[in-house]
Amino acid sequence: MARLDKKACLVTGGASGIGLAAAQVFAREGGKVMIADRNQAALDAAVAANPGLIPYAVDVSDPAEVEAMVRAAVDRLGGVEVAVLNAGVGSAGTPLDGHSIEDFDRVIGVNLRGVWLCLRELVKVMKPRGRGSIMLTASIHGHAARTLASPYTTAKHGLVGMAKGAALELAAHGVRVNTVDPGFTDTPLLAGALSAIVPGDAEAGAAVLSRAIPMRRLGRPEEVAEVMLFLASDESSYCTGASFAVDGGVLAAWGPTPD
Repeated sequence: MARLDKKACLVTGGASGIGLAAAQVFAREGGKVMIADRNQAALDAAVAANPGLIPYAVDVSDPAEVEAMVRAAVDRLGGVEVAVLNAGVGSAGTPLDGHSIEDFDRVIGVNLRGVWLCLRELVKVMKPRGRGSIMLTASIHGHAARTLASPYTTAKHGLVGMAKGAALELAAHGVRVNTVDPGFTDTPLLAGALSAIVPGDAEAGAAVLSRAIPMRRLGRPEEVAEVMLFLASDESSYCTGASFAVDGGVLAAWGPTPD
């Protein structure tokens, strides 16, 4: 039997990268999947390539839009049993004193506040039913830090704490909350950073970055998605409040004072 047989699944940031990979894996395993994203063109392309997915355009930093998204998921899917809160944006590689307030607010607004807004609405749906699995896409940057990424690191650390608090609050209601913490994964979000490592040459940038990864390569979105599938399925029924790194060994290598 399919591992997500007819389970109702919502994936934010689902039109590309890790989000789309998760949606594809969930659909492969029998899930009914809605992908939500603010990029309409990417949504259209994702659904054209994966006709079973249900698209929904949303800005997760807007409370009214998030509320409408969850209502739409309930209407279209019959509820929400699995949610991957994956929508996120990057931040420029800039020293702490060089970041603008606007950039900080933008990153926190999507990567932290936006996830909390989604979580708040999903709880209203899942608690009465007494079941559910929610995954927050955090990052290795939620457990350790690199320089020049203070807004992003702040947001991802916040997600780890958010998941722990929500897991404790919801455990008695049958709702599980965990983070999935990707390392350097070959997605559109990483592409700009790769081009910055070796200006104008993302492939060369990837080769340089890979030398800092114990497994000596970038991760693939589908590798992260398979961990999400485990957390979405009943196989992970005793897992909550935990963080699942998918990082090729990076966190094992990073010490308390990473370079």
